Amino acid sequence: MSTLPAQHHRPTPGPAVGGHRKEWITDGDIPTRMLDNRVDRAELRDRYYGLMQELRVLLPGAQVLVAFLLIAPFAERFGTLDTAGRALYGTSLVGGLLAVVAFIAPAAHHRIGSRHARSERLRHGIVCARGGLACLCLALLSALLLVGRLVFGPAATLASLLVVGSSMAMLWLVVPLRSRRAQAQPTGTDGATPP
Repeated sequence: MSTLPAQHHRPTPGPAVGGHRKEWITDGDIPTRMLDNRVDRAELRDRYYGLMQELRVLLPGAQVLVAFLLIAPFAERFGTLDTAGRALYGTSLVGGLLAVVAFIAPAAHHRIGSRHARSERLRHGIVCARGGLACLCLALLSALLLVGRLVFGPAATLASLLVVGSSMAMLWLVVPLRSRRAQAQPTGTDGATPP
């Protein structure tokens, strides 16, 4: 008899009904809002620590962008920016700062908020991560547009903006949403998932 490969999830109890689990489903199938703070403590902890690892990847990039934006006014050419350039700079700086704030918010909630509201903390962290990604997208695109106006011509700036913007939309939205929809599709008549 063979064992399951490491990539398969171990079964965990399904949603609680009257304090008792009624069915077995795989990890990750239960929506966060349905996880119980006591019964699903380990699942909530695993998901939360996974989210924190994702934020550890996102935060340094946003911080580096903000650091460069904070020193930009001290450069010689900054004084030559027109009104549109200053608006783009402000949009990029505020977007980057909001992204940093959003990416740090789950850690602050973890330390300051209730230690027992695990499900709420996870939901809050997911919302902050999504908001932070939207702010980071705004900051990156406005910074690209600002630099493109100074360095490239209008056509090259527009082309680079379209390439980067469509790449963000594809990789940050379309692919994850397609994956979510594929996971939600029924897998067969017997309900078994393919290997």
